[in-house]
Amino acid sequence: MTVRTCAAAAAILASAGCGASTSQSTSDEAKSLPPLNVRAASLKQGFGTMGRLTEAAKHEGQLNVIALPHDWVNYGEIIETFSNKYDIKVNELEPNASSKRELDAADQLKPDVFDLTLDMAVYGAGDFAPYKVTGWQDLPDDVKDPKGAWYGAYGSYMSIGYDPREVKAPASFADLLKPGYRVALDGDPLRSAAAFGGVMAASMKGGSAPDARQGVDLFAKLKQAGQLTEPAKANVIIDWDHLNASRSADHTDSWEVTIPRDASFGGYHVQAISKAAPHPAAARLWQEFLFSDEGQNLLQKGYARPARGEAMLMKGKLDTEQAARLPKAAGPPVLMTIPQTDAAKAYLKREWSKSVG
Repeated sequence: MTVRTCAAAAAILASAGCGASTSQSTSDEAKSLPPLNVRAASLKQGFGTMGRLTEAAKHEGQLNVIALPHDWVNYGEIIETFSNKYDIKVNELEPNASSKRELDAADQLKPDVFDLTLDMAVYGAGDFAPYKVTGWQDLPDDVKDPKGAWYGAYGSYMSIGYDPREVKAPASFADLLKPGYRVALDGDPLRSAAAFGGVMAASMKGGSAPDARQGVDLFAKLKQAGQLTEPAKANVIIDWDHLNASRSADHTDSWEVTIPRDASFGGYHVQAISKAAPHPAAARLWQEFLFSDEGQNLLQKGYARPARGEAMLMKGKLDTEQAARLPKAAGPPVLMTIPQTDAAKAYLKREWSKSVG
């Protein structure tokens, strides 16, 4: 029966006919939905539809996030968009906390969700509630836990940001030993994931695998030459490309970004839901939003590389104009395994202070 026929028949059929058919359809749909379970491991298992998940999350009314500074991968706009879209208050806990601090403070601060480095996610997996987002199949297998405890949301390459008014574009990390470069890391590599990644990227000679010994040696030479300094005094900053790209966007004429061809070092930040989440439905809605086409494109707007990017490109859902603004990389990123990361951190803990200080 067409819509026009249905409308015309309404006066004659009253509560029967088209109206009854719609009611029956709604009733059948409700019967087919699973019992509401705000701690379920997937949308299908716990809610059935995005509408039911959204309704449950709105009923909770709040979401606790941690370690999400507004200038990191566009989280300021992401938080605002999520809050306005779903009418949910987002409580921002310790925006500048490290991944380790996120886990250490969880019992006290009670975040619903985490944004973590891969090694910290593996370490804390026992405290996470498994949840496979709708776009699960689009995520690379090597950046997601098979059971859904954690899953990569976005990645970055380690890059060299430099002031073209003072120095030439370095072709490699070894070039930074030449006169004129004043080099900085983004923090202490014993505490900062970005600085640790910088040392690892700088250790890759001629496309070799990361070698902590070579990385420490390069920075020791920079220190001895008086070329290692703090970011405020540097004309070169070694950092994740999304951060250097943001600096470039803010200072168009005085900052450029390069990813050395022989050092395509990368890393992913992953998402997880706390087992003790005080707002479990809102936590799951947040993950669905982050991994939706809209959320992934908002992360890319912050110069991150969305984990679903390849699948979205194939489906015509990726913002290709924004993608073209990302720093160019010569190839896929080299990702360190957890054992490699642990060994490298142990070496830096022994050698960094006495070799570099």
